[in-house]
Order: sequence, then C-alpha cells, then structure tokens
Amino acid sequence: MNFKRRLLILFLTFIILPLNTLAISKYLVPGGENLGINIHSNGILVVGFYETSQSPSDLQIGDLITSINNQEISSIDDMLKIIDTNDETITLTIGYQRNNKLKTTNLTLKKDENGVFKTGLYVKDSITGIGTLTYIDPITNKYGALGHSITDSKTNVKFEIKDGKIFKSDVVSIDRSRDGKTGEKNAKFYFDTVYGTIEKNTETGIYGTYSDDYNSKDLVEVGNISDIKLGSAYIKTTLDDNKVANFNIEILSIDADNPTKNILFKVVDETLLLETGGIVKGMSGSPIIQDNKIIGAVTHTVISDNTKGYGISIIKMLESME
Repeated sequence: MNFKRRLLILFLTFIILPLNTLAISKYLVPGGENLGINIHSNGILVVGFYETSQSPSDLQIGDLITSINNQEISSIDDMLKIIDTNDETITLTIGYQRNNKLKTTNLTLKKDENGVFKTGLYVKDSITGIGTLTYIDPITNKYGALGHSITDSKTNVKFEIKDGKIFKSDVVSIDRSRDGKTGEKNAKFYFDTVYGTIEKNTETGIYGTYSDDYNSKDLVEVGNISDIKLGSAYIKTTLDDNKVANFNIEILSIDADNPTKNILFKVVDETLLLETGGIVKGMSGSPIIQDNKIIGAVTHTVISDNTKGYGISIIKMLESME
C-alpha cells in the first residue's frame, strides 16, 4: 500500500513539474532586422459582403469558415473546388467558427448571367506584411517577433494560422508619423529568401524556428520585468535597407500587470524623430535594451503622440514561446 502511494506521488510529481517550470534562456541574440511575414489561415476569414440574389446566411464579418458540405477547408482554392459544378443552383452547408464556438448555416448559390456562382462574401486566407525580429534563442533556434498578434486589418480578428514563413524584406522608404497619424515602413519583399517558419500567432507575438544564419556570439542577457527602470534605454530597429541601428528612448512608466503594454516610453533620439516622427508601423517587435539586458519589444504607438509607444516585457514573450 505504501509502495503504491509512493509511486502515485512520484508519478504526479513527474507530470506537474514540467508544466510549472519554463526553460527560459538567460541569453538571447537581439534582433532589429526587418522581416517579411506571410501566414496562411486555418480556414477562410469573412471580411465583408456584397449584394447577390442568393439566399441570406447567418455569417458575419470575422467568422472563420472551416468546412463546406462537411469537407474541411483551409483556403479559397478549397472552397472553389467544392462549388465547381455544372449545376445552376447549389446549397452549401457552411461550418464556421465564431468566438471559439463552432456553428453551421446554409448558403444557396445561383449562377449569374455569365455562369458564375456569386457567394456574396469577401474572404481572405492569407496575410502578407512586415514587422521586426525581436530575438533568437541560440539554444533552440526559436525566435520571437512583433510583440503582438497578427490580426486582419478590416475585422481586427486574430488570424488563426495553419502555417507561415518569415523572409527577407528591405526597407525602401518611410512615411513619417505626424499630426496624430501613424506612419509606416515601406519594404521590398524577397519571398524566396526564407528566414524561418511561423508556428504560433499569439497575443504576445509570432514564434517559430529560425533557419537562416546568424551570429550566435551577439548575446544579450535577458532582463526580468523587475530589472526595468525609469530612464534611458534604446531600441534596435531598421530604417534603411536592412541595417540595424540603435536609437535612444526614455522609459516613462512600468506596468507589470498589463497583459501586453508593460513599458511606456518616449523616443528621444533626434535621428529617429527626424526620419520617422516617432513610432511607425513595421517597428513592432524592435527589441528594447537597458543596462545591457534585453527587457522587451516595441508593440504599439500612442496615437495622439507618436513619439510615445508601448513595449511588452521580454519575459512574457519567452513564456508564450514556451
């Protein structure tokens, strides 16, 4: 009896300990490089509607279509193959996800005068854009980037990804932030020069395996949120081509309890202010360094004052990666 009890205690200990122990690296290779980002959804996202003579459905903007006629789909091509028929009218059983709940509805389609089915739906199955690499873990070759999730710009819904990749992308120009309007980096894409995979899209960033070369000797110690201090720090980001440079910021406040906005800072670097006017789109993920420690990543701008921005604690990104 005592032997069985000891076995049970040991077994429970074996199960519980790994869940409570995160293998967070003490040193990382900081990023700052511009990234091209391409992800494919795990379904088809409804982003709008147009008028047709079809019967109405219960679909709404932001719904994720995951099956048609009980066949799983993950792309627009999958949908087109199913409705490729000589019939003049077809009724589709649509399986979709809304607020993490699975639902079904019917959609009846009729061919128009040109013999084409009109669904009445504007849909999307992939997103391409740019962001900034935050770090690479030299032990696992895992990376983190962006510091926030990838969402569809029209619906503001987080993209449920099937797969994706990060690839070479060079900054060619910058539209400056001004008068309360956030600017953005403009970039050239090199889709065939792949840096790695995208395996997770979370509220704290995107994560995957980095497969390109990097200098594993450029290590910076990881700083806990308790290490962050008010005052001077700097961010690493790219303004031209893919040349990473350091730019000075001033940390104004720290909020350890916020899910993603842990650091409020102000850009004080004259070069960065001249080139960008402050924080611009595409800068998300730029690592924040203070006292030779990587403490976080740029995530958001303050719309009313683009010289100010928010950052997420690097610890929260590492926990999400795990």
